[in-house]
Amino acid sequence: MSVQVPRSFRLLEELDRGEKGFGDGTVSYGMEDPDDVHMRNWTGTIIGPPNTAHDQRIYGLRIHCDLNYPEQPPKVWFKSRVNLACVDQRDGRVDSVKFTMLCNWKREYTLEQLLTELRRDMASPANRKLAQPPENSTY
Repeated sequence: MSVQVPRSFRLLEELDRGEKGFGDGTVSYGMEDPDDVHMRNWTGTIIGPPNTAHDQRIYGLRIHCDLNYPEQPPKVWFKSRVNLACVDQRDGRVDSVKFTMLCNWKREYTLEQLLTELRRDMASPANRKLAQPPENSTY
């Protein structure tokens, strides 16, 4: 029998990890508003993978964890313009139907894993050479 960590504890763990830094620094995240007691709105950053059309680019993201997170996936938007198969070009929303991790969301997944998987998708054969909008353009 497994014990499920309550939403608030889970998000506090994720916030702690995001604030302390992790991995190689190619993805990061934190709270958009530190006074948001429900911990719904987050920001994220992805540094584009090398040897791709995203190399040396820094992408900003907005992440919304509604009150059903982590049972349900967060909603994710790129603030920086990006050309990826899973991103709606009208508003930067990551389409959960076109992005496998969101489509097959599991409670165990974290914001860190989500950002890492988006970065990995940038380097996929389908996306690595796609022409990109001008740097520093936003939705």
